Amino acid sequence: MATIYDIARHVGVSAGTVSRALSRPEKVLPATRERIERAAAALGYVPNTVARTLKTQRSGKILVTVPDIANPFFAKILQGAEEAAQAADYAVLLGDTQHQPEREERYAQMLPRNEADGLIVLGHRLPPTARDIVKQLGAAAPVVNGCEFDPALGIPSVHIDNAAASRTAMEHLYGLGHERIAVVGGPPDNPLHRQRLEGARAAARARGRLRMLTITPGDFSVESGYAAARKLLGRASAPTAAFCFSDQMALGVLAACRDLGIRVPEDFSIVGFDDLASSRYLTPPLTTIAQPMREIGIRAVNLLLAIIEAVEVPHQQTLDFSLMLRASTAAPAS
Repeated sequence: MATIYDIARHVGVSAGTVSRALSRPEKVLPATRERIERAAAALGYVPNTVARTLKTQRSGKILVTVPDIANPFFAKILQGAEEAAQAADYAVLLGDTQHQPEREERYAQMLPRNEADGLIVLGHRLPPTARDIVKQLGAAAPVVNGCEFDPALGIPSVHIDNAAASRTAMEHLYGLGHERIAVVGGPPDNPLHRQRLEGARAAARARGRLRMLTITPGDFSVESGYAAARKLLGRASAPTAAFCFSDQMALGVLAACRDLGIRVPEDFSIVGFDDLASSRYLTPPLTTIAQPMREIGIRAVNLLLAIIEAVEVPHQQTLDFSLMLRASTAAPAS
């Protein structure tokens, strides 16, 4: 069966243009529309009823799926998403998937049932129903990734440059004089972990310290940070600093240092990632990479609504990050 991609190749236009010509013809120049319609007839294209339903009916709701609603990182993104949705007279439906593919798929099935006009995914996977919609509609699919950027998904995204942010954090520690640095990362299959690890390794390689870099996987939680620190700090040649891929894990590392009688930052330095609201109130306050979490939520909703309304906007939006220098880092003890 012919798809909109076949028509796009035949006519020499984008899949998004084909989608608009077939579902909202008034948005396409008459000459282009006629060429697309002739190609569709010649190729035997049959419109997908699910895709057509998404285009012709509106619920006034957008769906946001969150891997773990207990993680405070997502709370700030959701705050921004709600703000932007309300400003556009949309309601937000929230799905807490708990990292479970089955839950992700059940929520995605709300789109073809017309229970939501679009989907913002704050995780790094696309469930089968969402993948099918993206395949059918291409750039016109109302599916957006909200922070865990993975180019392999092939969908619009709002994110920071995670590799560059990691390089910045590592350069801060190297600049203080640390040589043995531990990376407390996320699950190895997570794109955030891979991108941040790429940046950390690049910084270590540039300093000739790659062999001295220790990598311990976690799951972005306080508990995994604590477990990683107990393991790392018990070694004979323990690192003098840790770069954690989330503030939650940094909090766990800080707690382990306290329990082991290790002073921060006099004996051990810690850098986090995210800049959660609580990070500045820790003892000591946490040096960390700040993500514009609220802005990610706002931009993700605005990007999704632009796609729904067939408004041309950049589909890959990279926001700024910053290094927040606080009291959890210092030069290593002599």
